[in-house]
Amino acid sequence: MKRDLYIDFAKGFATLAIIFIHTVFWSGQFYVPTEMRVLSLLIDVPLFYALSGLTSGGNVEKTLYRLLKLQITFMIFVTFLFFLDYLFKVFGLNVFGLELMKDFYSTFGAKYVPQNISDVPQWQNLGNWYLHQYTNADTFPVVMGSFWYLKVYFILTVFGVLILRFFPKHINWFIGVCFGLTLLFNLLPHYYPTGQVGYVAFYLGLFLAAHQLKGKKIPTKWIPVLYGILAIILIILFWNYGKDIFLKMNKAKFPPKLLYIFWSCFSLVTLFVLYNRLKITKESFITYIGKNAIFFYFAQGMSSSLVYFLVVPLQDAMPWWILMILIYLINIVLAVLIAEVLKKLDAAGWKILEFLRKKTASA
Repeated sequence: MKRDLYIDFAKGFATLAIIFIHTVFWSGQFYVPTEMRVLSLLIDVPLFYALSGLTSGGNVEKTLYRLLKLQITFMIFVTFLFFLDYLFKVFGLNVFGLELMKDFYSTFGAKYVPQNISDVPQWQNLGNWYLHQYTNADTFPVVMGSFWYLKVYFILTVFGVLILRFFPKHINWFIGVCFGLTLLFNLLPHYYPTGQVGYVAFYLGLFLAAHQLKGKKIPTKWIPVLYGILAIILIILFWNYGKDIFLKMNKAKFPPKLLYIFWSCFSLVTLFVLYNRLKITKESFITYIGKNAIFFYFAQGMSSSLVYFLVVPLQDAMPWWILMILIYLINIVLAVLIAEVLKKLDAAGWKILEFLRKKTASA
């Protein structure tokens, strides 16, 4: 089956948007105005869940095999991250000393200074990462800060494929339950559960709704209606609450609340409107990122941590918007370089696992 380059293009574009978000929300906290940080959330992770729905099917075995491969790739990456973090601490403590190491980590902000910088490997952290408990990676704090997406993706993909496989005639009912629970949790916030329930309720509904649009095209007459509804809601919100309500956007993201859901609808509607309309016929830098999105997602956490060390000395040297563009471009370059290293690392990891499989397989 011919690969749909529109999906790759959308994934690549969404990945570049994530790099921008992590540029302005992490190191950007020192110099980027709140309004720009809010605006960056227009194109965010809901696109990835929607794209997963557009490419999903009811093949349980194929889906679980894909998730298993993703888990192993994830474990290879966090193992590399663990030893990189550990070796850096050993080197830093022996060459620079404890106080200079604390000063180094203070670049990320006071709350990211480790309480105990030790040259003893903290194996429990690696085990927690394998099990998707994202305790902080001290040298690369953005990595674990962005991994909440991965846990939700694993959960909703399992539930999603089971629904598609065993309840294909009741998908719309499940969509209604998911969005109904999301609405209930938001209208009655004291019932909003902790943990993953709120995330999965909304994003599973989005995943299933996107699946229902698979291979279809939104009628042209509906396009102005959809954008018109969003515009009316935006006007009402500004009229009643002013821009102050949008300045709280990031708090509405974890877990997803109605304000953030509304904000993300602009990019979601655009994704579905362009689906089966915008024809991408040639490979490009953006489609390449889309094909390798998982490696770029891993890489951007490392690159978004590294750019802190450019932002801190440069934040007063130029206008904020010039610095933001400069850091974003540098972040992309670093992410590309790191992603290429991670691809090679992943290939090497799989070769080692295959070697071990052959050596331990029974005759």
